[in-house]
Amino acid sequence: MKRIRLIHAGREQWGVVTPDEGAITLADGTHVRWDEITLLPPATPGATIFALGLNYADHSAELGFKPPSLPLVFLKGPNGFVAHGGVSPKPRDADQMHPECELVAVIGRTAQRVPARDALDHVSGYTIACDYAVREFLENYYRPNLRVKNRDALTPLGPWVVDAADVGDPQALALSTTVNGTKVQSGSTADMVFPVAELIAYLSSFMTLSPGDMILTGTPHGVHFVSEGDEVACEIDRIGSLVHRVGLQP
Repeated sequence: MKRIRLIHAGREQWGVVTPDEGAITLADGTHVRWDEITLLPPATPGATIFALGLNYADHSAELGFKPPSLPLVFLKGPNGFVAHGGVSPKPRDADQMHPECELVAVIGRTAQRVPARDALDHVSGYTIACDYAVREFLENYYRPNLRVKNRDALTPLGPWVVDAADVGDPQALALSTTVNGTKVQSGSTADMVFPVAELIAYLSSFMTLSPGDMILTGTPHGVHFVSEGDEVACEIDRIGSLVHRVGLQP
């Protein structure tokens, strides 16, 4: 099942995409067309959003770093997200902005001190993020700063959340990024340094994870700088394709 967050008739709500992806079923059973809604990033308001740095060994290697011995986690603010089909504005003070395709795990039930063997039972679904980095302002990959990873609208998210049961093993998914149809990034979630289950176990060992919380799990190798007008698509097996355009910051 694919769940989307949307606005219909002036009301924000969640809906379920029909099996043929041709329409959306609202909570009251009403069926609506795509052109009758405004798509929103599928993030629960008020949820905590975690993100991982250097969580693929090949990405660490291309940047000249060793993989971290513990998960390198930072937080993302809510203004950073933009929906599928939206625009990410390229900052006027930066030329080195590159997309990073990431699997996102969505917590479905409260997790406290969860062992890795049980961690995936706490995942309700998965979605896709394109977590842009603005490299001019990168001080240290082990200390991602706000100007690199928390720019407004520089984290496209979506288009939907796919139920965990429909995705299966989160460590067996191919992922890729294309810019104007040319593949610039590819990899497999099998190559994560810290798999999804270990990330949940780590985070829940010192804090409570709540339903709706999200974990952006890092990106594989492939650094490609984008320009205004580029169309960028991030694709992950069994989830779909997240497409957006690069604009210019007002």
